[in-house]
Amino acid sequence: MTYWHLMNCYFLRHGIAADAGQWDGKDFDRPLTPQGRERMEREARAIAQLSLELEVIITSPAVRARQTASIVAERLKMNDRLVEDERLADGFNAETLRGILRDHAGAESVLLVGHEPTMSATIGQLIGRASIDLKKGALARVELPDPAGSSGRLVWLVPPKILTAVEKR
Repeated sequence: MTYWHLMNCYFLRHGIAADAGQWDGKDFDRPLTPQGRERMEREARAIAQLSLELEVIITSPAVRARQTASIVAERLKMNDRLVEDERLADGFNAETLRGILRDHAGAESVLLVGHEPTMSATIGQLIGRASIDLKKGALARVELPDPAGSSGRLVWLVPPKILTAVEKR
């Protein structure tokens, strides 16, 4: 029998990336734009001020997500606790989230870096079929009393404009 504890699961959508319609390469390889990098650096400073007590940062292997996660990991001095997980790419949902969290069962606070529309849909599933709109660079906190279960509580959802405003203070 596995005992679960309350887990804070943070969802961060990647920053502003090259426009999919104008990108010539594979979607997987789309990078952050210079503006996206700069905004994520500002957001990372704000995230550091929030003192989230993260134990691991788990990112989609797609370039824009990896770049976003790397910026945050660098600011939080967590490069050694940054891991890629392909389950955060295509097909991410509440079921794959449970698998990811099982792999990090000892953690009480994790940050997931991924994509739309799957991150919003997964948060919505966890909190009772709610409709969530996770903008590029937005950060959400969901409390999971039982990460093996299928329900949680949305504690907050912070749009990127608020994170960059916090950083300026």
